[in-house]
Amino acid sequence: MTRHAIEIEGLKKTYSGGKEALKGIDLSVPRGSVFGLLGPNGAGKSTLINILAGLVTKTAGKVTIWGWDQDVNPRQSRASIGVMPQELNLDPFFTPRGALEVQAGLYGVPKSQRRSDEILDMIGLTDKAEAYARTLSGGMRRRLLLGKALVHHPHVLVLDEPTAGVDIELRQMLWNNVRKLNRDSDMTIILTTHYLEEAEEMCDEIAIINHGEVVARDSTKNLLGQLDAKTMVIQPDSAVGALPEVAGIAVSTREDGTLAVSYRARQTSAEDVLSMLRDNGVRIRDVRTEQADLEDVFLSLTRSA
Repeated sequence: MTRHAIEIEGLKKTYSGGKEALKGIDLSVPRGSVFGLLGPNGAGKSTLINILAGLVTKTAGKVTIWGWDQDVNPRQSRASIGVMPQELNLDPFFTPRGALEVQAGLYGVPKSQRRSDEILDMIGLTDKAEAYARTLSGGMRRRLLLGKALVHHPHVLVLDEPTAGVDIELRQMLWNNVRKLNRDSDMTIILTTHYLEEAEEMCDEIAIINHGEVVARDSTKNLLGQLDAKTMVIQPDSAVGALPEVAGIAVSTREDGTLAVSYRARQTSAEDVLSMLRDNGVRIRDVRTEQADLEDVFLSLTRSA
């Protein structure tokens, strides 16, 4: 078996009317990883996820899920993946236990192999097992969507904006479950999110999609290292009058009286920055640096694309 949970080659999707949502995407997702799929609205993330789930027909390309070619073995490839959608699409007249049982039946899971009670316990809905879905809160319904995505023991779990609009407690519960699934069962997790700090904390690797193309794909650590923009925050010993003006170095004053000195690490060294400040009469009481975060990388890549 391949070491990749998902392999995508030359994936294209053009909708009627000529809108080109995906423009030949090549992407592989390592087994056992937590993989982030990021991009602005309209970038093509949802189209890609719907193709993986078998809900949208691709225009061209090849998709392999857990070693199963989607065109050659559509049933096996679809059975290898579970999707927690962003939309709350639940039948209001089913109970949580009933919804899980029906979902398992649709996937052909024998009754002896169903684990509805185990899933209900994991998602914190045991006490609501027999309540109608229409009586559940929004957060509980989102938990139930996660449960439905797990009924057929998928090798790959796709979470499409799982924490959008949920409270902090539910968000923490979801991420604890994700970490447990990834750690205990080696399940591959694909995450789309607008919370970049969430992706930074959770994901081993990240791909950024913009205008239907992959504009970056690397480990989270390497992506953060792509930006050479640095900021040195200086606490001056006394108030600074006129700010120094030096080519390649931008100096600004923050509300707390500190100086924010921005520079390019490839062009200017930290020692050059400190020397410039001293030459301009700035006496330094304290200094610290600020590193780029995933939001900086995301904005840099999507704007340049």
